[in-house]
Amino acid sequence: MNAWVPPAMDEHGKPCGSGAGANADAVSILQESALPLTGDPRDYDPLLDRIGGARLVLLGEASHGTHEFYRMRAEITRRLISERGFTAVAVEADWPDAYRVDRFVRGRSGDIDAGTALDSFKRFPQWMWRNQDVVDFVTWLRAYNEGAGEARESAGFYGLDLYSLTASAGAVVEYLETNDPAAARRARYRYACFDHFGEDVQAYGYSANFDLDRSCEEAVVAQMVEMNRATMQAIGQPDDALFSAEQNARLVRNAEAYYRSMFRSGTESWNLRDRHMMQTLEALLAWRPESNSRIVVWAHNSHLGDARATEMGRRGELNLGQLVRQAYPADAVLVGFSTYRGHVTAASDWDDPAEHKRVRPALPGSYEALFHETGLSAFQLRLDQERVADFLREPLLQRAIGVIYRPDTERLSHYFQSRLPDQFDWLLHVDETTAVTPLEPGRQWSSREPPEYYPSGL
Repeated sequence: MNAWVPPAMDEHGKPCGSGAGANADAVSILQESALPLTGDPRDYDPLLDRIGGARLVLLGEASHGTHEFYRMRAEITRRLISERGFTAVAVEADWPDAYRVDRFVRGRSGDIDAGTALDSFKRFPQWMWRNQDVVDFVTWLRAYNEGAGEARESAGFYGLDLYSLTASAGAVVEYLETNDPAAARRARYRYACFDHFGEDVQAYGYSANFDLDRSCEEAVVAQMVEMNRATMQAIGQPDDALFSAEQNARLVRNAEAYYRSMFRSGTESWNLRDRHMMQTLEALLAWRPESNSRIVVWAHNSHLGDARATEMGRRGELNLGQLVRQAYPADAVLVGFSTYRGHVTAASDWDDPAEHKRVRPALPGSYEALFHETGLSAFQLRLDQERVADFLREPLLQRAIGVIYRPDTERLSHYFQSRLPDQFDWLLHVDETTAVTPLEPGRQWSSREPPEYYPSGL
């Protein structure tokens, strides 16, 4: 195998000697194989050809705060909905918050515009969904659905994540109060188990895990079973509100287990979270089987790239991308994103304000550094081409920036090893990227960081 070998480094971390720069053959192959990204929507024709009749397209991101990733995902998704009949966008967000957006894009809410429909995203990190790129996409989706009429099924917007235990419990009770008051009393009684923890569900998880307080597991399982039974009885009479209530009941059950697991094992809690995402995705696929639903998923690369091809998998972690490939091997396409440097919207710590941060140039020995060596500002790669895969399958570093970015601990905090061609089917790379714009930027974001070499200029 003629894999790329990272260049030798001197004591300052700079390429040195005759090995400076990436292997010339690897760079040449990448340059020859790269497909253009010029900003024209037709750039994605080859990707749509690769997708073909697949029912699941997973679109990642290398950070939760990069404008180009949001924009490109939206452009690809618009084409999949308008040209290929995709019927849903499922995102790394909580079900109740996304369900409000879903009602807006289907014309079923009183929200006056997309920004208002996104108001439920109040929990950190608000900018992840309350940003201008998401507003633009949600506005488009509302207009698309309005123009669809009865000729075709409207496209929905759903959340896959499980952090909304309290909000989801409230949504279950609210649905039942309107439709079955006796069942609402039972649900309220069961969920009262959490009441003395208020919004602090982590405190519940700690107390239940260490037997400092009673566990709510039995209560939330009983409520989920009752909601499942109600859904089964309604077969043949599709009811969006009942379906949503059932998803919220399952979310409460899984979130309860997740918060208990946080104090036992990071691997266990991660796996519970991604299994919940998979359960929700499969529920969406099965919701209206006669429509042969096709779904686009938006989430971070770390959730959507096959974990078996990364060091995550080696330490026992699975993810949504792996689960989708195992369940739908011929019916899914996994798409990753990367960048070499630029700016990102991120916080310095959990619950901190959003900042406009500089993304340092990628570390030597990373895929991002290799892609930078091509000299191309933006390109895409089909990773299952044998010639490309042979050069890229050797494990290299890959950068992942979530909602927190700590450049002072870059290697430890933001890099892991992966085998890119086994992780994704397709990759989009933008060498220098810009930060996503929050709807409420705040003083910390607006001030930006000083220039990289301030104040010396060296």
